[in-house]
Order: sequence, then C-alpha cells, then structure tokens
Amino acid sequence: MLLVDDQDLYREGLRTLLSTRPDLEVVGEAGNGEEALRLAAALQPDVVLMDLRMPVMDGATTTHRLLGQRPTCRVIMLSTFDDADSRAQGLNAGATSYLLKDTSLEDLVKAIRAAVCAA
Repeated sequence: MLLVDDQDLYREGLRTLLSTRPDLEVVGEAGNGEEALRLAAALQPDVVLMDLRMPVMDGATTTHRLLGQRPTCRVIMLSTFDDADSRAQGLNAGATSYLLKDTSLEDLVKAIRAAVCAA
C-alpha cells in the first residue's frame, strides 16, 4: 500500500496504525501527487490511500493519471472535506471509495481489505 498525503504527521500516524495489522503492508509514502506517481510506478502497490487536497498535484488528478497507468490499482480517497463536490471529485477520478480522515481505524481497514478483494 502507498500512502499519499502532504501532512507528514498524518502519513506517519497512518503507517504506524496500519503496521499493527499483519495482513497490511505500507510499501511507500509520498507527500504530493507527482511523487506518488513516481513511487507507484516503481513500487506497484495494490492499494493507494490518497489525500484529495495536496500541493503540486491534487489527489483527483493523481488518481486519474495513476489509474490510466495502472488500471488494476485501487485508490481510497481520504479527505477532511465532507461535501458532495469533493466526494464526486474523488469518485469521478476513479477512487474505489471516499472516506473522511476522521473515520475509525476499523472502517479504514475494512475499506482497504475490500479494495484488495476488488483488485
């Protein structure tokens, strides 16, 4: 799994929490969309946890480009924005699901496992 978020602390927290699950492995982290595309090409993750709003390249644009290169990859969009436009932006870009960043760890893990099964 690749973690993509411009906030270092949030990425580090996700990595730490997800590392408690033996069936989940974080293979890399990126702080913006351009870095995410480079890492995804090199690391070939099955799932990407993608922040919607980031500098350099936003999550929707990154998701669209990533899925153009790797259509079997699954993207879970994470955001603090709980409005219809943001949700539509993420899902229309091809994200498998759209979760708020305050979702529970259990719900995030369920979404990741579901995305893996859908791949």
